[in-house]
Amino acid sequence: MVQKYQSPVRVYKHPFELVMAAYERRFPTCHLIPMFVDSDVIIEETSEDRSFHKIERRCKLDVDAPRLLKRIAGVDYVYFIQKNSLNHRERTLHIESHNETFSNRVIIHELCCYSVHPENEEWTCFEQSASLDIKSFFGFESTVEKIAMKQYASSIKKGKEIIEYYLRELEEEGITCVPRWSPCPPSPTKPVVPLVIPALPITPTISIEAPPERVNEIQGCKEGSSPPGSLNDALVASPDDKLDADYIKRYLGDLTPLQESCLIRLRHWLQETHKGKIPKDEHILRFLRARDFNIDKAREILCQSLTWRKQHQVDYLLDTWSSPQVLHDYYTGGWHHHDKDGRPLYILRLGHMDTKGLVRALGEESLLRHVLSINEEGLRRCEENTKVFVRPISCWTCLVDLEGLNMRHLWRPGVKALLRIIEVVEANYPETLGRLLILRAPRVFPVLWTLVSPFIDENTRKKFLIYAGNDYQGPGGLVDYIDKEIIPDFLGGECMCEVPEGGLVPKSLYRTAEELENDEIRLWTETIYQSASIFKGAPHELLIEIIDASSVITWDFDVCKGDVIFNIYHSKRAPQPPRKDSLATHGITSLAGNNVQLIDKSWVLGQDYSMVESPLTCKEGESVQGSHVTRWPGFYILQWKFHSMPACATTNLPRVDDVLATLQVSSHKCKVMYYTEVLGSEDFRTACCDVQSLGSMTSLESSHSGFSQLSAATTSSSQSQSSSMISR
Repeated sequence: MVQKYQSPVRVYKHPFELVMAAYERRFPTCHLIPMFVDSDVIIEETSEDRSFHKIERRCKLDVDAPRLLKRIAGVDYVYFIQKNSLNHRERTLHIESHNETFSNRVIIHELCCYSVHPENEEWTCFEQSASLDIKSFFGFESTVEKIAMKQYASSIKKGKEIIEYYLRELEEEGITCVPRWSPCPPSPTKPVVPLVIPALPITPTISIEAPPERVNEIQGCKEGSSPPGSLNDALVASPDDKLDADYIKRYLGDLTPLQESCLIRLRHWLQETHKGKIPKDEHILRFLRARDFNIDKAREILCQSLTWRKQHQVDYLLDTWSSPQVLHDYYTGGWHHHDKDGRPLYILRLGHMDTKGLVRALGEESLLRHVLSINEEGLRRCEENTKVFVRPISCWTCLVDLEGLNMRHLWRPGVKALLRIIEVVEANYPETLGRLLILRAPRVFPVLWTLVSPFIDENTRKKFLIYAGNDYQGPGGLVDYIDKEIIPDFLGGECMCEVPEGGLVPKSLYRTAEELENDEIRLWTETIYQSASIFKGAPHELLIEIIDASSVITWDFDVCKGDVIFNIYHSKRAPQPPRKDSLATHGITSLAGNNVQLIDKSWVLGQDYSMVESPLTCKEGESVQGSHVTRWPGFYILQWKFHSMPACATTNLPRVDDVLATLQVSSHKCKVMYYTEVLGSEDFRTACCDVQSLGSMTSLESSHSGFSQLSAATTSSSQSQSSSMISR
């Protein structure tokens, strides 16, 4: 498996030329890097105007590996080739490195770049990417991979410290400014001090102006004040898409280099596939932490959560959800200041809550939606506290008082509702619970714990602190986590707590099973999105009738499973009533009404119907928005079709994967969630302007990205009078 690394942008608050002078002091060897034994210059070239300098070195490394492994490999040192391309005119240094030793067994490739800060030309940016591919190594592939990743992470961490060390060394020598390259000779009126960097066989002389006295600090962006996302991703990404290392530390916390890399790579993938509506960096980081920074696993659960949020419009929950009065009166939970770490504090007096009464009066889905609104409010409070306490706060503390808990709380439908809530919250709000304080746990608590603990993630369970009786009042109790001034009065503190005391819900508020069922159906069908299944040989098709030419068909869909091909067709005649393919050949008798086929098999493309857009291949996890300006009235068919991987080009025989896939029906199933709307051309332009003026429309949206429910603009072609804009 290929291991990859991508750094955030690290900023040196020094001019590019001065940083280059410090960088050259690392050669031919550096005492700050014990493993860097020596280096020899192989090739060195300089352009006539001295604006471009290229140097290639052979570096000798003493890798910190077990002696036995070195003896088996038959080497004491490892050699790397490093190619540096310094462009004085553009003020960039590109570094490319690869291993020479064991290059047929291990492939290591690294790219680094020093460049001028896009917002302050007196600062210098550095970013790097690398890949490690171990093909074979005497049966020690796993060991070598661990050693390589460990040492690389260590060298990354030291990299900035080393440059800053040499910058301080230059300052101590009185060198605080290096003039920029100029095609013209320096002015004779300025005193010039020649600086020759030693220890290189061929080293160009760098002219240094006499160090001026700095009157003012460099003006520009201040440390930590860069807008979130002003710097991030791959070396080819635009500055607006990049993450600054200082921003990560200020708003996300201390991450290891490899953790930073995981965040940047997953964020970059989201930008590519969910363009314009990626979650905030804090939210992405929560899913990475929930899966121990395994990118593939984190990406899977994050995409599922984003689809869930979109389908149920969770982003708008705080604005649209109005809690019933019975919750205000009898739900014994509420926010109460913050703990000693600055985390928002939520108090739940579960022992005083009539769970049976609430379930009978409201139903399971209403309770779930109320808990989701609490979690959404928690995310908002974390952001606020991050600003107030000037440090990253990404989770909250929950205090659960179990005084009064009895067998009534173990009522089966109530426990079922609790388990459902835990399941949804665990899947969509990972790593939001920083600490759970359970107080005054009675004898019946172990029974409840046995029922719910299997549904709680192991990492979450480690955050539980359980106190029986009045143990919370002693050493190691509440005062260790909550300031004495805000301990609630019902726990012996002096702070008045506005959490309702609860009580029994009057039976007059109970609703019948039929009423609850109808209400639950209404709650979770209030969505503009529809779901459809696509099978091999059975696409899903949607009919849209257009009366007025120049109307605009808009769409927004997510590919939840598998890869699909999206097509748009036009026909002058209406298709036959939709048919639902039984797919008997696949052994599937019902598609639950979410697979519709409209195009008759007897229809001929080009005669009975025509394609009005080029086919679009959409990968699993992608989110696609677009629009089409219709040219003619008639019937338009939007089609999602199963995408089959092409067979091998060198043979007509089917691939092994294809043969295996035919033996498993599930591999032939795709799933999409979509929304479409038809607008008049003028209405569409007005809607686009309104969306652009609204800006952010999702609570989890990253502050450096835009989002619109539909495509933000459409491009009209004067020649064909039809256009489409597709963004992923």
